[in-house]
Amino acid sequence: MAHPDLTDDWIPLAAAQAFAAGDEHHARTLLARARDAQRPGSLNWARLERLYGLVSIHVLREVEGTFALERSDAALLRLGAELPTLDDLEARAGGESA
Repeated sequence: MAHPDLTDDWIPLAAAQAFAAGDEHHARTLLARARDAQRPGSLNWARLERLYGLVSIHVLREVEGTFALERSDAALLRLGAELPTLDDLEARAGGESA
């Protein structure tokens, strides 16, 4: 279930649509580009890093994904923020608020 306190503007629509269409590798690329445009350790960086990690695990890049989750979750917990899920990414693709 999507987190009600998250707005969808930080999730790249193209990444969400690629994931929903089954093009997870393209979604990873778009999430990485969006993440790299953020200040490391910032809220949006951590959210995008977490989604990147989840998608990485989804496409069997478990080690890379696990390291991404470790980095993102530490930052999100420090910031007191919710942990985004793949449901948030899918909700964005459907035009719903993530």
